[in-house]
Amino acid sequence: MIVSMKAALAALLLVGAGGVAVVATRGGDTEQAAVRTMPLSITSTNGAHAFTVEIAKTAAEQERGLMYRTDLKPDGGMIFWPYPAGGGAPRDAAFWMKNTPSPLDIVYIRPDGTIARIAENTVPFSETPIPSGEPVGAVLEIMGGRAAALGIAEGDRVTWAGGPKG
Repeated sequence: MIVSMKAALAALLLVGAGGVAVVATRGGDTEQAAVRTMPLSITSTNGAHAFTVEIAKTAAEQERGLMYRTDLKPDGGMIFWPYPAGGGAPRDAAFWMKNTPSPLDIVYIRPDGTIARIAENTVPFSETPIPSGEPVGAVLEIMGGRAAALGIAEGDRVTWAGGPKG
């Protein structure tokens, strides 16, 4: 696979800044998709739990989410922030599992950074909406079963750079 010098330089700069670069090919053409990551912590009654999560900030990134992915790590995930994309007032959210082959825990986060709801071990490929139950400012997706395994519960606090200070 041949990567243009410009794409390779951009990938190198991104990795140096703490992000991850992914280079993909489609029909012989090379394109670069940057995946931004950041640390995130959930504080529960049994301590703090550290994750490194991808950031879904734009409407397109939030629409794609973790579709087609089978490479989730126990300490990985994806934060949909701000939610809704582009900012604005918190709103009710409804996520689904369309084209998502692995079960997820979907963590709905209030504007103050506390967990409003956890939809545990969601059903892969399901198109049934999974509602937040109240307006949220962010949504976190982690590997299915991780919330229960770590003792993460509704009301726990989620923190990340630039997130709610609550």
